[in-house]
Amino acid sequence: MSEEAWDEFLADTVTPRFPDGLTVMDGRGQWQPESGAIQKEGTKILYILTGTGDGEVLLLNEISEEYKRRFGQESVLLTSATTCAAFK
Repeated sequence: MSEEAWDEFLADTVTPRFPDGLTVMDGRGQWQPESGAIQKEGTKILYILTGTGDGEVLLLNEISEEYKRRFGQESVLLTSATTCAAFK
């Protein structure tokens, strides 16, 4: 995935759903698909602070599904945690 493709994904898929802000970090990952061969690839780590309601979960799932479709991925890791955060 090129940086241009990622920026387009952020602009047309992520930002409209969570316009208040987000953080993106580059990472390196590996996983073992059904083929059995270890796959290593660059990855994007996307942090979004949001509520826990059904609406927010639906939006996160929409983003995950579009990412898989657009970039040909078998899966997307989505984690959630309760936290206390504030901008000061």
